[in-house]
Amino acid sequence: MQGKRIAVLESRFGEGLVTLLEKRGAIAFHAPALAEEPDIDSKMIGRLLEEWAASPFVLAIFQTGVGTRALFEAADRLGMAESLLALLATCKVAVRGPKPTAALRARHVRIDLMALEPYTTAQVLESVRGFDLTGARVLVQRYGETNLGLQAALEARRAQVVEVPTYRWALPADTRPLERLIDGLAQGQLDAAIFTSASQVRNLFAIAAQRDISALLRQSLNTVLVASIGPVCSHALRAFGVRVSLEATPPKMGPLVEMLTTAWPI
Repeated sequence: MQGKRIAVLESRFGEGLVTLLEKRGAIAFHAPALAEEPDIDSKMIGRLLEEWAASPFVLAIFQTGVGTRALFEAADRLGMAESLLALLATCKVAVRGPKPTAALRARHVRIDLMALEPYTTAQVLESVRGFDLTGARVLVQRYGETNLGLQAALEARRAQVVEVPTYRWALPADTRPLERLIDGLAQGQLDAAIFTSASQVRNLFAIAAQRDISALLRQSLNTVLVASIGPVCSHALRAFGVRVSLEATPPKMGPLVEMLTTAWPI
């Protein structure tokens, strides 16, 4: 990895990822591709909790740690955190991975079902496969965007899905680093690009589409090493016609960096 020029699109943990790469001799180009914006409606949360007792949920699915914490913080502000805890005790609680697990355990919430690695929608659905959801109300904590695959699969089982938004993903306020990244790829100035979420892929191509150079971006990415955090991210890359050079196993940043260290012959 010594001297390799690597683009990093991660936002929340981007600086940490840059540090890991630079410690291994890489030259990191940081271009955050996502901004997390609050998207929580306290009045809606209040109505949801008030109606929950009359129309109980059979299942509650938590997908992210940040979204789970945001939901509880909204309940705190409403003075309804104890109500939320009591209501969760009346239904099955499913989690997508370790981050929502940690957030729920911090609130002493019982967890009934846990998706296995690599913590994708497929594993979430497998974890609830044994439940009859016909006519059942299912609460889904939304992450940065609606999980259309999860929603469609639950509705196909005739569940009544109620989605709770807590935050949404948007383009960063300053998109110039992403524009420079696209130009750098086109000019052969980079050796690799690291993608740690599907939304990063979509946002990067959205910037390229605004400049009418999507085909150039696709071609440029296919000339460098493209590293993906996991199967969901890889699926998004392939949907845009980008070849995935390596995929982390398990889908975490540490293993992804370790895989990169052996990606180039010495």
